[in-house]
Amino acid sequence: MGVGIEVLIVDWPQVEAAVPGDRERLLIDAAFGEVYSDDLFEHGWSWPAQPGDAWYGRYAFRHSLGSYKPHFWAGHRWDHMRDFVEPMVRDPLDRFNDALFWHGLEDTTGVGSDLPEQPCTWDADLLLWCPPEHVPLVAGWWQQAAPHLEVLRKPFTQHAADPGGWITTFESFADLLTDWGKVVTEAERRGWGIVGLRC
Repeated sequence: MGVGIEVLIVDWPQVEAAVPGDRERLLIDAAFGEVYSDDLFEHGWSWPAQPGDAWYGRYAFRHSLGSYKPHFWAGHRWDHMRDFVEPMVRDPLDRFNDALFWHGLEDTTGVGSDLPEQPCTWDADLLLWCPPEHVPLVAGWWQQAAPHLEVLRKPFTQHAADPGGWITTFESFADLLTDWGKVVTEAERRGWGIVGLRC
């Protein structure tokens, strides 16, 4: 299946309180411990039942089977359609997509998230590292774009739909964006950060 991703929202100080060498194990235990399910068709949040573990939540994306490929392909589809999307929707989605799963958009389009550079300081194999101070910006981009997702249907159908790969329909594209929207909205509500473990 290739690269997988497990997405967690986490109480940042709780992770940073751990000894640096223990942080990756802490995140792996969170992702694959009590809240983990091997149901490939699960969708939504899983929360720990133990009060002492109430520092993280795990999110399972629709139609992803735990793979990173749908996230990559969503970015690929976006790259093919973005020039045909009106700026009021394109601009926040450029930043939202780049911050979460289509890193390097700036290299091809000149537009990126513009988030301050904060390299991951944790010794962990992560595909995504979004500190709590970045989350309100990302959530704000989602709030701007979310009411207008339907306007993406025509440019997706005309310029990005393809039976090859993942995210082959507008509905699957909109679902993936909406799932990411749920992740950033909940992280912002709690004042937490977001991580995506490579697995």
